Order: sequence, then structure tokens, then C-alpha cells
Amino acid sequence: MDLMEYQAKELFARHGVPVTLGRVIDDPADAAAAAAELGGRVVVKAQVKTGGRGKAGGVKLAATPDEAVATAGEILGMDIKGHTVHRVLLAPAADIAEEYYFSFLIDRANRNYLCIASTEGGVEIEEVAHTNPDAIAKVAIDPAVGVDDAKAAEIVAAAGFPVGAEHVVRKLWDAFIAEDASLVEVNPLVKLADGTLEALDGKVTLDENAAYRHPDHASFEDKASADPLEAAAQEKGLNYVKLDGSVGIIGNGAGLVMSTLDVVAYAGEAHGGVKPANFLDIGGGASAEVMANGLGIILSDAQVKSVFVNVFGGITACDAVSNGIVQALELLGDQADKPLVVRLDGNNVDEGRKILARANHPLVTVVDTMDGAAARAAELAAVAAQN
Repeated sequence: MDLMEYQAKELFARHGVPVTLGRVIDDPADAAAAAAELGGRVVVKAQVKTGGRGKAGGVKLAATPDEAVATAGEILGMDIKGHTVHRVLLAPAADIAEEYYFSFLIDRANRNYLCIASTEGGVEIEEVAHTNPDAIAKVAIDPAVGVDDAKAAEIVAAAGFPVGAEHVVRKLWDAFIAEDASLVEVNPLVKLADGTLEALDGKVTLDENAAYRHPDHASFEDKASADPLEAAAQEKGLNYVKLDGSVGIIGNGAGLVMSTLDVVAYAGEAHGGVKPANFLDIGGGASAEVMANGLGIILSDAQVKSVFVNVFGGITACDAVSNGIVQALELLGDQADKPLVVRLDGNNVDEGRKILARANHPLVTVVDTMDGAAARAAELAAVAAQN
């Protein structure tokens, strides 16, 4: 789960990271009082879960409370990379001497943690990596040791941060570990005119697999801007992510589903650029209820024109999957109104195909190969889009 800036700052404050929380509003009329409370001269910042807010005009300086009202009105309702701005953060304008970049993240390739830091903050780190890669320090962190005083000093020295920054590094590490985050990023981490450090911005990604340890994290969920299909899928315990295409995808196992996305995207090139509409992993179970829930979510997406069910039978055999599909279509009734292309392989594949053949459902086409099924699903989606 990605947090908005104001949420990240709230989390930082819990762990002693120096931040100024500011005021969050969703009505321009509240901006004047908030700005006056913060000293009059404020920065108005769009709160959305995407980067590039400044370039999009979502971060602006307001010199007076009246100007804050006008600026908040301009930013609220703005679309930034497909994200509508429902709230803004007002923060007092800071007297900045220097800007740095800092982050902790999981380095899965090397099975450890990684710190990335730079004295060139305030711009996208990807841009720094392209224009001045030598300005970026990368320090590996042993998960068994973490960031102690020695490692914090190593990070500060490698990055070229001012003496005394070790304390902030340790506090950010505390937040990263204690909250089960997969990313903690501050850009910029600033040195103010008085020499103190402050996290002027914040980006945090929390590991949802650890949500059971953090019931308080539920308060960070942004239900107002959540995709309704993703919210419905979450309620049903489905691992679903909405994408921009027109071929609905159902598979068992994240690896197989990811491969299916690639194959459908490739096949779609021959049919006007048809793309996958979603990621949906039903895991090891393909009961009628699970399949019906998955199909129900996908078929309620107006962008979906066809559905590709790609299952490799393992613990759950292909005959059980086929029975699940048949029963799911019966449960859905008239809601099932788009063509399904089914590819089965693995345990009991022959029996699974026979079950679908006997059912002879008019919406279901069985294709033996993954490539062939992807091509057929893309073709059906392209035809449906033209009608």
C-alpha cells in the first residue's frame, strides 16, 4: 500500500523523524485559516499517489492566506497522471539551504536491504542517475544487522551528508523496519538555514502481507480514490490489479499470470494493440465461488471485451477448475455476457477439457496452447471493440 505524502509524514513523526505535518484540506474555503495558522506563506501540495506533482502544477507556493485559497482551488480536482486530487497539504514555506535524496528499500535480487542517497535532491532520482550517476551512493544493509551507529555513519559518509545526519538516518530506518515498509523515500531531505535537517516530503510503501501486524495501517487506506473494482476484489480476497486493456485475465499463480499478461500484450499487437485489462491470481483454489467472484469482477469492467482463463492444474486439478468455470457461469447467469477463452494444462487436463466440452457453453472456447489462446482472446476483444 502506497501512502500519500501527509500520511508518510504522520508515520515519520511516530518514529522521531523531523517533519512538519502541516494541514490537510479538501475544500479551498479552509485554506485561508490553515495558511494563517501556518504563518501565512505556505506551499500547497496535491496529495496523490504518483510522482511528478510539481511538473504537473500540483505543488505551488502561496504568499498569503488569500492566495492559498485560490491555489488550493486550482489544484483540487486536478488530474495528475490519471489521479484526481481530492485533498491538498498546506505546509509552511521552508528556508532551504541544501536538498538531499534518501531512501531505504528491499533489494530482492541480493536478498538484503539497500540505502540509496544523494546530495542532489529535489529532483527525480532517475534523472540524477542519468545526468550524474557519481552523485548517487548505494549502501547494502545486512538484514541480520540492520542500521546501527556504524552503518549510519557509513551511509552519511558515502552520501556526503553533513555531520549529524546519522540521527535522521537511524530514525528513518526505525520507521522502515517497525512499519514493515518495502520503501521509505525522502525527496527532498533538506538542510534548513539554521543547520537542522527535515524530511520535507515523504513516500512510503507498506507491505500488505504484514497488515495483520499493523491494524492501524487500515486508517491509511484512501477509499475515496480507490478503484471500485480493486476494492470489490479486496473484499472477496482476490489478488486483483486493474490495468488499461480489454482482455480480462484469470490465472492461478502470480508467475503464470505475469507470463499471461506478456503473451496477451504480444498477441494483441496483431489486433490493433489489444492489451490485458487486469492482473487476477486466484491462487491454488479454483472453486465455483472463487471463479465466480473473479469472473464477476472482470465482467463488471466495461473495458473488458473478452476473458482469458489460463490455468495450470497442480494441487487443484484441471477437472476441478473446469467444474468451477461451469458452475461459475451458472451462478453468474446473464452477468456472463463476454466470450471466455480457456487454456488448461497439467494435472487431469484431458478430463478438464471433456467437462468443458460436455457443458458446451456458447461463451466458452477451449484452446490447447497458451499462445493460441492469447491470440484468440485478443482477436475476440478486437472484434467486440469494433461492434
